[in-house]
Amino acid sequence: MKFYALSDNVDTAMGMRLAGIEGEVLHTAEEVSEAIKRLAADPQIGIVLMTEKLVNACPETIYRYKLSQKRPLIVEVPDRHGKGDVSQMIERYVGEAIGVQL
Repeated sequence: MKFYALSDNVDTAMGMRLAGIEGEVLHTAEEVSEAIKRLAADPQIGIVLMTEKLVNACPETIYRYKLSQKRPLIVEVPDRHGKGDVSQMIERYVGEAIGVQL
């Protein structure tokens, strides 16, 4: 299983690439939806890392995939535009995963 990064800026994509994670830069909700469909159909992709801005561009699509598909695991990562409050993000992920607010 591979990681794949979807970013809204070149800097984040380049950083991921330096870490060995392939990816692409997207800007519109339509591009994000198409990319998610394509990645979900690829059995090699196990985890998709997405910047906050892209998740906020089409949250319904992202959360529908998170709740209905086992693979790929979609993980929101902060970038230079993000709020950067990692503890709240982790709390939210745990709440979504187990259905209980901490």
